[in-house]
Parts: sequence; structure tokens; C-alpha cells
Amino acid sequence: MKQLIVLAGVLPLLLVFMMQYTLDQRNNAQISWLQDQVYTVKEQAKQEGYFTPEMVDDLRMAISERLEIEPQEVQISATGTPQYRTNEFEETQRRGIIRYRIEVPMKQLMAGGSLFGISKEANQGTYVIEGITASERLPF
Repeated sequence: MKQLIVLAGVLPLLLVFMMQYTLDQRNNAQISWLQDQVYTVKEQAKQEGYFTPEMVDDLRMAISERLEIEPQEVQISATGTPQYRTNEFEETQRRGIIRYRIEVPMKQLMAGGSLFGISKEANQGTYVIEGITASERLPF
């Protein structure tokens, strides 16, 4: 009888580990997909010389649909004015650079958080992709 009581107490804790593995796999798949999407849009922005409003809106909607979050939760800040490729050497190298930062909320980081006393707010995070790239748009 005492083995049944111990099993009833330990089994939920062991199941949390299996659920955490599954949750990690799902989060990693979402992050991998997100990185692919940002890379694709970044390559388009290199060709255009900046992130067009259509690119930003399309990326925001794709992220929103795939990750099942509201579009306004996806924060995208990127160079919105055309940058041109330069052929001269500059010490500061500020011209021709496209900057971008994408912030996406991750809703659940730990499985069974309430079981361990982790609040819903503490069980969330933000995944950030930030970078720079050189514009390939020619000035003429």
C-alpha cells in the first residue's frame, strides 16, 4: 500500500519532466522557424536597401499566425529608409547598414509551472533577434 502512495506522489513529478521535454522541442521548433523567416526577410531587405512596410507587415502577420499570438505583440524595429551600398572605405561605416530587431513573446517556458509555484507572468519570456546587414542597393 505504501508503494502505491509513493507512486501517486512521485508520478506527477516524473510526468512534468516528460512534458518539459516536449515543450522544449516545440519552443525550439518555433524559434528555428522564426529565425528562418527573419533571415528570408533580411535578405529581401538587403536587396531593397531597407525594410519596406510591406515586409514588416508580412513578417508580423506570419509570426502571429504561426505562433498563435496577437500581431501587436510582435515588436519589429528596423531601418525604414533606403540605405545605399558604398564603395569607399569609412572608419565608422555607418552608411549602407540596415539594422533590425524583432521581439517575440514566448508564452510558456516551463511545463507544470503552477505545480512548482511559478506564476503565469514569470513563466513567459521574450525571444529577440537583432542584427545588422549591409545594403546591396546601388545609389543610381
